[in-house]
Amino acid sequence: MNKDSVQNGVVVSMEYTLHVDGELLDSSAGHGPLEFLTGYGNIIPGLERGMIGMKVGESREVVVAPADGYGEYDEEAYLDVPRAQFPRDMQVEEGLELTVRDDSGQGRYARIESIEGDLVRLNFNHPLAGDELHFKVKVVGLREPTEEELTHGHVHSGGHHH
Repeated sequence: MNKDSVQNGVVVSMEYTLHVDGELLDSSAGHGPLEFLTGYGNIIPGLERGMIGMKVGESREVVVAPADGYGEYDEEAYLDVPRAQFPRDMQVEEGLELTVRDDSGQGRYARIESIEGDLVRLNFNHPLAGDELHFKVKVVGLREPTEEELTHGHVHSGGHHH
């Protein structure tokens, strides 16, 4: 198998920036390149698809539609929770981001949309839901994954990225 371009089962190192509505929201600058194992859902689907076939040193702009990124904005994805259900020592305030575990123990992103009296309204939409994502990516390295990485389906080097 030829590993000189981005394809499933290859570990890619990339530098990237993410712009939404012309504003820089995320970048690998200062963190070093992001490494991920292609084909295992480690990065958003539209970005991964847009990078297939890239070679080391190649740069590309990838525009990701909401459906291929963080999803469309869901007007129903709100929940009103009594203040009493939050830990007492927690600073409950608008804009606070938290992880809410559902009945099966899965963590879900939520943020506090508003607080009315004793009710706290949670918004489960990802902050970038409904947004078109503009990535600039540059492939700086390609390598074969280790057996362990393949077994686990993600890269094991320095730290975990979302």
